[in-house]
Amino acid sequence: MKTLKAIPDRLVVLTFDDGCKSDIEVVAPLLKTYGFGATFYVNDHSGAVSGWKSENYTTWSQIRRLHEMGFEIGNHTARHPGVCGLSDEALIAELEQIELRCSENGIDRPTTFCYPGFHFSAAAVKVLRSRGYQFARRGGFPEMPYHGEGARGPAYDPAVHDPLLVPTTGFSGPNWGMDDLKWAVEQTRGGKAAVLCFHGVPDIEHSWVHTDPGVFKTYMDFLRDSGCTVIAMRGLGDYVDASNVPDDPNAKLEKAL
Repeated sequence: MKTLKAIPDRLVVLTFDDGCKSDIEVVAPLLKTYGFGATFYVNDHSGAVSGWKSENYTTWSQIRRLHEMGFEIGNHTARHPGVCGLSDEALIAELEQIELRCSENGIDRPTTFCYPGFHFSAAAVKVLRSRGYQFARRGGFPEMPYHGEGARGPAYDPAVHDPLLVPTTGFSGPNWGMDDLKWAVEQTRGGKAAVLCFHGVPDIEHSWVHTDPGVFKTYMDFLRDSGCTVIAMRGLGDYVDASNVPDDPNAKLEKAL
């Protein structure tokens, strides 16, 4: 049996959604200088995501480069649909498309997931668990209000949250800033972790989730100067037994809602 570490104060999980081109051009090089871990949650932009300009997103060769740099590649579905409107079979097809692309490009099979649009369901939890996913990130609601241009959410507490329903503690956007980041880090006491979500740095197509590169650097400076331990989502497995889950995910969801 694996010996788990105690969750330290200032444990921060760093995640990036949608596979924006800035992942490889801006974010990854900067994170390497800090020695930070991170998860890049990717879609399949080789024609699968309708209406998104592929030139603004990472190619699979660039995603492979992120993997080779030591970062985690997580599953964000092929086409970025909301999971609540999908059948089990449709969700499995979305997951398999990313798993196949990873295999074709020499990337480890994803073991963590991010719910597109932050929406989640008990049915999706069941599918993810059946396919061996260890952790999945949702938004900060229903516990805290959702604002589409940045928001706070609860810290991840393994004693409370299903590992496939990990809340987002900080969601970067125009309405989320340094005070919110400091607040998120302050929540990381007593065995809790702050899970941060970014999109493009910059985000060319979606201004409501944009983070300015200069501002992003000040965020990373703060995490470094505050002595934070910054990890990828899969790194939670060093601290949390992902098999320790509620008997009934539906009950967990109903309690949260």
